[in-house]
Amino acid sequence: MSSPSSHQLHPASVIASSGAPLRLYGKRIVVRPLVATDFEAWSEVRHRNGEWLSKWEPIKSAYLPDPATNRDAFNNRCTARDRERQTGGSYAFGIFIEGSFAGEVNINNVVRSAMQCGTIGYWIDVARAGKSYMSEAVLVVSKYAFEDLGLHRMEICIIPRNYNSCRVMEKLGIRQEGLAERFLEINGVWEDHVRYGFTVEEWRQRSEQLSAEWLQ
Repeated sequence: MSSPSSHQLHPASVIASSGAPLRLYGKRIVVRPLVATDFEAWSEVRHRNGEWLSKWEPIKSAYLPDPATNRDAFNNRCTARDRERQTGGSYAFGIFIEGSFAGEVNINNVVRSAMQCGTIGYWIDVARAGKSYMSEAVLVVSKYAFEDLGLHRMEICIIPRNYNSCRVMEKLGIRQEGLAERFLEINGVWEDHVRYGFTVEEWRQRSEQLSAEWLQ
C-alpha cells in the first residue's frame, strides 16, 4: 500500500503495472477509463436514461455541444478525463457488465497535501439498477483509492430523496456524517446532500470482509 504521506502521482493512476490500459475488477464488473470508441454505447445509454438521470445532475450548458449527441464532444471529454487522471485531479471510469457499458463511477476533486481525499460520484443505467452493481463499483474504486492512490479518505454526497443512491451506502455500510445544506446545484436547484465518509483505517478493518463479498 502506498504511504499516506506521499503526495506524488502513483504509476497505477495512469496504466496497470503490465503497461496495459488501467482496468479494475469486481466479481461481476470491470471498470476502466472511457475511450473514443465507447461513443455509441455511451450515447445510447445516456439517451435512454435521460429522464432517469436529469433530476440528479447539473443542468447542461446550452452553449456547449452535448457529448451524448456529438462525437467530437465525447472525444474531448475522454481526452480531458485522461489529462485529469494523469495530473491526479480526478479518476473517471466507465462500468462494464459482461462487456457492455452500464454507467460511470468517478473519484473527483482529489486533494493531496494534508487532506489526501477524494469524492466518489456515480450513475447507472436504469436497466441495470437494483442488482447491486453500483455497490460493487463503489467498492472497486474505493479499494483503488486507498491501496493504489494512497488516499486517506473518500466522501460520497447524496441528495436525501435519492433513495437508490443512499441504498448503495447502506449495502456497503458506509458511515453517514450529516447533512450539508444547499451543497450542490442540481437540475437548477441548490440541493441539500447527505455526506458519507470512508477512511483508509475503516478500509483496513473491513477490507477482508468487503473484498470477499464484493470483489473476489
